[in-house]
Amino acid sequence: MTKTSRALIDPLRPFAIALLLGLSGGCANVHTIEVGAVPDDYRNRHPIVVGEAVRTIEIPILVSDRALSPGDRSRVEDFGERFKVSGAGAIQVLMPAGAANDFAARHVTSEVVALLKRRRIDKARIYVQPYPAQGLAGPVPIRLAFATLEARTRQCGVWDADLGDTSENRNYTNFGCATQQNIAAQIADPRDLVSPRGMGEIDAQQRTNMLDKYRTGRRTQSDANDTETDYTW
Repeated sequence: MTKTSRALIDPLRPFAIALLLGLSGGCANVHTIEVGAVPDDYRNRHPIVVGEAVRTIEIPILVSDRALSPGDRSRVEDFGERFKVSGAGAIQVLMPAGAANDFAARHVTSEVVALLKRRRIDKARIYVQPYPAQGLAGPVPIRLAFATLEARTRQCGVWDADLGDTSENRNYTNFGCATQQNIAAQIADPRDLVSPRGMGEIDAQQRTNMLDKYRTGRRTQSDANDTETDYTW
Protein backbone atom coordinates (compact mmCIF):
# COMPACT_ATOMS: atom_id res chain seq x y z
CA MET A 1 0.00 0.00 0.00
CA THR A 2 2.88 2.30 0.80
CA LYS A 3 4.63 1.68 -2.50
CA THR A 4 1.46 2.52 -4.42
CA SER A 5 1.06 5.89 -2.61
CA ARG A 6 4.64 6.93 -3.37
CA ALA A 7 4.16 6.05 -7.00
CA LEU A 8 1.16 8.35 -7.22
CA ILE A 9 2.78 11.30 -5.39
CA ASP A 10 6.24 11.33 -7.01
CA PRO A 11 5.00 12.33 -10.50
CA LEU A 12 3.27 15.41 -9.01
CA ARG A 13 6.32 16.65 -7.14
CA PRO A 14 7.95 18.58 -10.07
CA PHE A 15 4.69 20.42 -10.74
CA ALA A 16 4.39 21.45 -7.08
CA ILE A 17 7.95 22.77 -7.04
CA ALA A 18 7.38 24.76 -10.24
CA LEU A 19 4.21 26.26 -8.77
CA LEU A 20 6.02 27.37 -5.61
CA LEU A 21 8.81 28.95 -7.62
CA GLY A 22 6.29 30.84 -9.71
CA LEU A 23 4.52 32.21 -6.66
CA SER A 24 7.78 33.30 -5.03
CA GLY A 25 8.82 35.01 -8.26
CA GLY A 26 5.54 36.91 -8.35
CA CYS A 27 6.12 38.16 -4.81
CA ALA A 28 9.59 39.40 -5.76
CA ASN A 29 8.19 41.51 -8.61
CA VAL A 30 5.96 43.47 -6.23
CA HIS A 31 9.00 45.25 -4.76
CA THR A 32 10.01 46.75 -8.12
CA ILE A 33 6.82 48.82 -8.44
CA GLU A 34 7.25 52.53 -7.55
CA VAL A 35 4.42 53.89 -5.42
CA GLY A 36 4.22 57.55 -4.47
CA ALA A 37 7.81 58.34 -5.46
CA VAL A 38 8.46 62.08 -5.90
CA PRO A 39 12.21 62.37 -6.55
CA ASP A 40 12.08 65.81 -8.18
CA ASP A 41 13.07 68.95 -6.24
CA TYR A 42 11.43 72.15 -7.48
CA ARG A 43 14.39 74.17 -6.14
CA ASN A 44 16.63 72.46 -8.67
CA ARG A 45 14.06 72.82 -11.42
CA HIS A 46 13.46 76.53 -10.72
CA PRO A 47 16.72 77.78 -9.15
CA ILE A 48 17.06 81.35 -7.89
CA VAL A 49 19.90 83.03 -9.77
CA VAL A 50 21.49 86.45 -9.47
CA GLY A 51 21.79 88.51 -12.64
CA GLU A 52 22.14 92.09 -13.82
CA ALA A 53 19.04 94.24 -14.27
CA VAL A 54 18.48 97.85 -15.30
CA ARG A 55 15.98 99.99 -13.41
CA THR A 56 14.53 102.94 -15.32
CA ILE A 57 11.82 105.59 -15.10
CA GLU A 58 10.76 108.18 -17.64
CA ILE A 59 9.65 111.75 -16.92
CA PRO A 60 7.72 113.19 -19.91
CA ILE A 61 8.69 116.81 -20.59
CA LEU A 62 6.36 119.28 -22.30
CA VAL A 63 7.69 122.20 -24.32
CA SER A 64 6.27 124.61 -21.74
CA ASP A 65 7.68 122.81 -18.68
CA ARG A 66 10.18 124.65 -16.51
CA ALA A 67 9.97 122.48 -13.39
CA LEU A 68 8.84 119.06 -12.24
CA SER A 69 5.23 118.49 -11.29
CA PRO A 70 4.58 117.35 -7.69
CA GLY A 71 3.92 113.82 -8.91
CA ASP A 72 7.11 113.66 -10.98
CA ARG A 73 9.10 115.12 -8.09
CA SER A 74 7.84 112.31 -5.88
CA ARG A 75 8.77 109.70 -8.50
CA VAL A 76 12.31 111.07 -8.81
CA GLU A 77 12.78 111.04 -5.03
CA ASP A 78 11.49 107.47 -4.77
CA PHE A 79 13.78 106.36 -7.59
CA GLY A 80 16.71 107.97 -5.80
CA GLU A 81 15.92 106.02 -2.63
CA ARG A 82 15.72 102.76 -4.58
CA PHE A 83 19.09 103.57 -6.12
CA LYS A 84 20.64 104.03 -2.67
CA VAL A 85 19.19 100.76 -1.36
CA SER A 86 20.33 98.83 -4.44
CA GLY A 87 24.00 99.49 -3.81
CA ALA A 88 24.55 100.50 -7.44
CA GLY A 89 27.59 102.60 -8.23
CA ALA A 90 26.08 105.32 -10.42
CA ILE A 91 22.78 106.73 -11.60
CA GLN A 92 22.31 108.10 -15.12
CA VAL A 93 20.15 111.08 -16.03
CA LEU A 94 19.58 110.87 -19.78
CA MET A 95 18.47 114.21 -21.24
CA PRO A 96 16.87 114.47 -24.71
CA ALA A 97 18.85 116.59 -27.14
CA GLY A 98 17.62 118.02 -30.41
CA ALA A 99 13.89 117.62 -29.77
CA ALA A 100 11.31 120.39 -29.66
CA ASN A 101 11.41 120.35 -25.85
CA ASP A 102 15.20 120.68 -25.71
CA PHE A 103 15.14 123.95 -23.73
CA ALA A 104 12.56 122.67 -21.24
CA ALA A 105 14.47 119.41 -20.75
CA ARG A 106 17.61 121.31 -19.74
CA HIS A 107 15.75 123.20 -17.01
CA VAL A 108 14.01 120.11 -15.65
CA THR A 109 17.23 118.07 -15.73
CA SER A 110 18.87 120.60 -13.42
CA GLU A 111 16.01 120.15 -10.95
CA VAL A 112 16.27 116.36 -11.18
CA VAL A 113 19.97 116.48 -10.30
CA ALA A 114 19.27 118.85 -7.40
CA LEU A 115 16.60 116.48 -6.05
CA LEU A 116 18.98 113.53 -6.17
CA LYS A 117 21.63 115.50 -4.29
CA ARG A 118 19.08 116.38 -1.62
CA ARG A 119 18.47 112.64 -1.19
CA ARG A 120 22.13 112.41 -0.10
CA ILE A 121 23.38 110.99 -3.39
CA ASP A 122 26.93 112.13 -4.07
CA LYS A 123 27.20 114.25 -7.21
CA ALA A 124 30.14 112.06 -8.31
CA ARG A 125 27.65 109.19 -8.70
CA ILE A 126 25.24 111.22 -10.87
CA TYR A 127 25.99 111.15 -14.60
CA VAL A 128 24.08 113.52 -16.89
CA GLN A 129 24.22 112.45 -20.52
CA PRO A 130 22.31 113.67 -23.59
CA TYR A 131 20.70 111.21 -25.97
CA PRO A 132 19.70 112.00 -29.58
CA ALA A 133 16.03 112.90 -29.87
CA GLN A 134 15.86 114.62 -33.25
CA GLY A 135 12.59 113.98 -35.01
CA LEU A 136 10.87 112.42 -31.99
CA ALA A 137 7.33 113.68 -31.55
CA GLY A 138 5.40 114.28 -28.37
CA PRO A 139 6.74 114.96 -24.86
CA VAL A 140 10.17 113.33 -25.19
CA PRO A 141 11.10 112.13 -21.68
CA ILE A 142 14.04 112.47 -19.35
CA ARG A 143 15.21 108.98 -18.40
CA LEU A 144 16.72 107.94 -15.11
CA ALA A 145 18.52 104.60 -14.99
CA PHE A 146 20.88 102.51 -12.91
CA ALA A 147 22.20 98.96 -13.19
CA THR A 148 21.88 96.61 -10.24
CA LEU A 149 21.71 92.95 -9.31
CA GLU A 150 18.43 91.07 -9.29
CA ALA A 151 17.41 87.71 -7.85
CA ARG A 152 15.08 85.88 -10.20
CA THR A 153 14.01 82.51 -11.57
CA ARG A 154 13.03 81.36 -15.01
CA GLN A 155 9.60 82.39 -16.26
CA CYS A 156 6.69 80.41 -14.87
CA GLY A 157 3.76 79.01 -16.82
CA VAL A 158 5.26 75.94 -18.49
CA TRP A 159 2.44 73.43 -18.91
CA ASP A 160 4.03 70.75 -21.05
CA ALA A 161 1.86 67.86 -19.85
CA ASP A 162 -1.80 67.10 -19.24
CA LEU A 163 -2.17 66.89 -15.47
CA GLY A 164 -5.54 65.19 -15.79
CA ASP A 165 -4.18 62.35 -17.91
CA THR A 166 -1.55 60.78 -15.68
CA SER A 167 -1.42 58.23 -12.91
CA GLU A 168 2.05 59.16 -11.68
CA ASN A 169 2.47 60.88 -8.35
CA ARG A 170 5.25 63.17 -9.55
CA ASN A 171 5.96 66.89 -9.61
CA TYR A 172 4.81 68.64 -12.76
CA THR A 173 7.15 71.09 -14.49
CA ASN A 174 5.54 74.30 -13.20
CA PHE A 175 5.27 73.04 -9.61
CA GLY A 176 7.09 75.32 -7.14
CA CYS A 177 7.85 78.06 -9.69
CA ALA A 178 5.58 80.69 -8.09
CA THR A 179 7.03 79.95 -4.66
CA GLN A 180 10.57 80.49 -5.93
CA GLN A 181 9.50 83.70 -7.66
CA ASN A 182 8.02 85.05 -4.42
CA ILE A 183 11.13 84.18 -2.44
CA ALA A 184 13.34 85.89 -5.02
CA ALA A 185 11.15 89.02 -4.94
CA GLN A 186 11.56 89.30 -1.15
CA ILE A 187 15.37 89.35 -1.23
CA ALA A 188 16.37 92.91 -0.31
CA ASP A 189 19.99 92.67 -1.49
CA PRO A 190 20.81 89.89 -3.99
CA ARG A 191 24.48 90.32 -3.12
CA ASP A 192 23.73 88.40 0.08
CA LEU A 193 23.24 85.31 -2.10
CA VAL A 194 26.67 85.75 -3.64
CA SER A 195 28.69 86.29 -0.45
CA PRO A 196 27.94 87.08 3.21
CA ARG A 197 28.19 90.57 4.60
CA GLY A 198 31.00 91.57 6.92
CA MET A 199 30.43 91.15 10.63
CA GLY A 200 29.45 94.27 12.53
CA GLU A 201 30.97 95.53 15.72
CA ILE A 202 30.28 93.69 18.96
CA ASP A 203 27.76 95.25 21.33
CA ALA A 204 30.14 95.98 24.21
CA GLN A 205 27.36 96.80 26.67
CA GLN A 206 25.47 93.57 26.01
CA ARG A 207 28.67 91.54 26.32
CA THR A 208 29.41 93.20 29.67
CA ASN A 209 25.90 92.42 30.92
CA MET A 210 26.20 88.74 30.00
CA LEU A 211 29.63 88.36 31.64
CA ASP A 212 28.25 89.99 34.78
CA LYS A 213 25.39 87.45 34.88
CA TYR A 214 27.83 84.56 34.56
CA ARG A 215 30.01 85.91 37.36
CA THR A 216 27.10 86.45 39.74
CA GLY A 217 25.37 83.18 38.85
CA ARG A 218 22.21 84.81 37.54
CA ARG A 219 20.17 82.91 34.98
CA THR A 220 20.38 84.05 31.37
CA GLN A 221 17.56 83.98 28.87
CA SER A 222 18.98 80.85 27.21
CA ASP A 223 18.60 78.97 30.52
CA ALA A 224 14.87 79.71 30.82
CA ASN A 225 12.38 76.94 30.08
CA ASP A 226 9.97 77.22 27.17
CA THR A 227 7.06 77.43 29.61
CA GLU A 228 8.60 80.53 31.16
CA THR A 229 8.96 82.39 27.88
CA ASP A 230 6.65 85.38 27.56
CA TYR A 231 4.92 85.56 24.17
CA THR A 232 2.42 88.27 25.13
CA TRP A 233 4.35 90.95 23.27
